[in-house]
This record gives sequence, C-alpha cells and structure tokens, in this order.
Amino acid sequence: MNSPNNELFASAAAQALTAPDRRSYPRYTVQVQTEIHEEGSNVPVRLVTTDLSRGGCYVELLMQFPIGTRVRATLWLDGCPIVVHGLVVTRHPHFGNGIMFVEFEDHADQLLCRYLDAITTD
Repeated sequence: MNSPNNELFASAAAQALTAPDRRSYPRYTVQVQTEIHEEGSNVPVRLVTTDLSRGGCYVELLMQFPIGTRVRATLWLDGCPIVVHGLVVTRHPHFGNGIMFVEFEDHADQLLCRYLDAITTD
C-alpha cells in the first residue's frame, strides 16, 4: 500500500538518481553533531557532518548505508536539535554517505535556513 510518505521518498529517490547535478542549494563545510537512525532501527549512529545544505548533508562513516536507505536524523544546530527524514543518495566506500533531506519535522526547515544564513554572514 502506498502512503503519501512512501510516494514522497520514491519521488525524491527518482529525482536524486536521475538529476545530473543534484544540488538545489549551496552547501557549506560545517561540522554539526548528528544522530542517524536507519528506518526501522532503534540503534543510533552518532557522527558529525562534513557538509550541510538546506537539501541534505554528507557524513563520514566507515560502514556506509546502502543507497536508497531511509533515515531519520537529528542535527544539533548550536545546541538546538532539529529532526529531518532523509534518503541516502550517495555511497563512497570507506568514506561516507550523502543524505538528501526529504521531510522536516515541526519547524526544522526554518531553523536550518536560519542556521545556514547565520554561518554565512559571520
């Protein structure tokens, strides 16, 4: 059965895998504490971003998630946690994963935009 959430992820996956340049937003080199849960798992993976944008992030991992994995990520922006749902769109063995943000909980999108605006004007 297709739920709106499944359709959202399917659409995002198709867009990410077919677009020649997947970036819709500028990315910034910034380290943000992050906790990622693979969909259906209660086991957290705690790490730090290497790049961050309104559209997603890159994280370094020794054991990467497979492309297409759905994740729930909590990012701590200056001590304020935001929760996003994402899709793994790149996998670089022995290095890391690119995660595309698909859905933001509460006001996470606004908080992320404010955070990115603040770090670019400092």
